[in-house]
Amino acid sequence: MVQQVTPETTIEVIYPESDGQPMADNTEQFAWIVKIKENLEILFASPADVFIAGDLFWYPVEGNPNIKQAPDTMVVFGRPKGKRSSYLQWNEDNIPPQVVFEILSPGNTLKEMTKKLQFYQRYGVEEYYIYDPDKNDLNGLLRSEDSFEVIEEMNGWVSPRLGIRFILTPNTLEIVSPTGQKFLSPGEIDQLREQERQRAERERQAKEAALQELEAASQEKEAALQELKKERDRYQELLAKLKQKGIDTDNL
Repeated sequence: MVQQVTPETTIEVIYPESDGQPMADNTEQFAWIVKIKENLEILFASPADVFIAGDLFWYPVEGNPNIKQAPDTMVVFGRPKGKRSSYLQWNEDNIPPQVVFEILSPGNTLKEMTKKLQFYQRYGVEEYYIYDPDKNDLNGLLRSEDSFEVIEEMNGWVSPRLGIRFILTPNTLEIVSPTGQKFLSPGEIDQLREQERQRAERERQAKEAALQELEAASQEKEAALQELKKERDRYQELLAKLKQKGIDTDNL
């Protein structure tokens, strides 16, 4: 009897890129997600090894697509920038996101946020920030060995990894970069860019006007010199004529 050996088949594991859910529940939540993500992109535009993403699935365990989270914003130091359909940690030198932001909406439940906290704590997040724009409430957690510790005072807190400062005003949250530049919305950034363009245009026009004035002054000077030269030539011509007539011009 011949025993047939069935070759082992490898089942491909699919890691979904989307769960079909919207990125945000409302415009306020979306605006904050975009503001934080885009300003961090600007802040870390130069380093090639800082990867920043918004609403991207992070899979920390190879072979288990059920273990995942999609932080509103995540920052990974030590990984190159570039396009990704999801963050497969085993393909990223096994480096987890070090900093995670979540923006709350009325639809977030305590159970959901507890699961996220446990996930981030278990899989290596160092800094976890949660902002509720409706209540203007900011909370932060910082890794201490294998668990999170609550940051007691968030007003004025500086992120160890990002270097940004959080300032809670009576009405809103302000985030300030290490250079003192406030995080701005895309509209505010565009307005600032337009103001800078107008300032540069005014400066260009002022320089152009100054150059034109210098050129005009130079032309006037040249004209004056030419007129002086003509007067000198006429004087020399007159002296020559007087000498021809025998007049001693030295004693005039």
